[in-house]
Amino acid sequence: SAVGAQHSQCFAAWYGSVPGLKVVAPYDSEDAKGLLKSAIRDPNPVCVLESELMYGVSFPLSAEAQRDDFYIPIGKAKVMRPGTDVTIVSFSKPVGKCLEAAEALAKEGISAEVINLRSIRPLDRDTILSSVRKTSRLVTVEEGWPQHGVGAEIISLVNEEAFDALDAPPLRVTGADVPMPYA
Repeated sequence: SAVGAQHSQCFAAWYGSVPGLKVVAPYDSEDAKGLLKSAIRDPNPVCVLESELMYGVSFPLSAEAQRDDFYIPIGKAKVMRPGTDVTIVSFSKPVGKCLEAAEALAKEGISAEVINLRSIRPLDRDTILSSVRKTSRLVTVEEGWPQHGVGAEIISLVNEEAFDALDAPPLRVTGADVPMPYA
């Protein structure tokens, strides 16, 4: 349910695979302002990926974020909701769905930690690994295709660096592995 065959892809994995290119993907207003300011100031090329469907969504803006000197460091994820039973990692628009899922899981007694990546490249490895070591479970969520996706990279990272911390196989929630139809 995006906006057509030529505008419905998630390019995070494509751009994120390019060495030397930084890639950020804001979820809310604070992310958008802080990451864009960092991208402008960065001497290296930065690709800012925005979800067109988020343009009409309102978010509160903290007093800190309204300051002129507010920025968000590229490469630093944000724990949107702390948890102890499962780590859910996402970026951009799906972060909202992950927060909704965490609310539903809480009603069933499951404490989900939700991580907003903010930055696809560089990836905040420390935040992801620390969370997985705490919760022992991982779910990645993205709108992109499953093959060669951001979630696949995160699962590879966790398997290489924190495999012994896992109590269950990591899971990926992705878009369908088909071209997006549109008429």
